[in-house]
Amino acid sequence: MNKAQLIDATAAGAKISKAEAGRALDAIIESVSKSLKKGDKVALVGFGTFSVSKRAARTGRNPQTGKAIKIAAKKVAKFKAGADLAKTVNK
Repeated sequence: MNKAQLIDATAAGAKISKAEAGRALDAIIESVSKSLKKGDKVALVGFGTFSVSKRAARTGRNPQTGKAIKIAAKKVAKFKAGADLAKTVNK
């Protein structure tokens, strides 16, 4: 499912226009992104938790040449599925 399909499904499920569903989805994505940027967790009970994790700097290899390269440290977004979502997926 892509973003347009999600907007269509949300509009149909909530009985609102596609424009309203699109604005709502954009607002949710923006809010989650801002919270993660600040380092906060976003927990949606039953669905899952979005969080930020730090990845340490490390040495990797260029697969074409085999030469060692330095990979910088960075923050990455993570998602852990909630119990209800995991149960639904495994049915």
